[in-house]
Amino acid sequence: MPYKYIEDLSIADVAFEAYGESLEELFLSCALAITNTMIKDLSKVEPIFLRNIVLENDDIEMLLFNFLQELIFYKDAEKLLFSSLKIKLKKVNTNYKLECEARGEELNMAKHELLVDVKAVTLHHFQVKLSEGRWMAKVVLDV
Repeated sequence: MPYKYIEDLSIADVAFEAYGESLEELFLSCALAITNTMIKDLSKVEPIFLRNIVLENDDIEMLLFNFLQELIFYKDAEKLLFSSLKIKLKKVNTNYKLECEARGEELNMAKHELLVDVKAVTLHHFQVKLSEGRWMAKVVLDV
């Protein structure tokens, strides 16, 4: 998935830009970037457990923000990391609705090389925009 880390955006945190040809691809890129911020090798996270995530918001930026926070919640509450996500987004009246099948496994220090612990997504520099037919998000993580 296309994403890159930004070195000089935030000194004490981790920042990245993610891209997608669609909103679904963008959300997936962001989700994988967060997991890859925490562990070195995404391929070591097996799709054992399933969590269904359903969220709704009238603002696409806040929907992405809430979705990423939800992934961090599962890491903190159940020690789950996700490596396989099927994301569907649709517009329902004035709201965007996200439905995600997130598959992954429990964090295992013997199997997953931990890089940093992501505590939260921040609103500092947070952005979602469509530019020249391609979606882009800028995200700063509190670590």
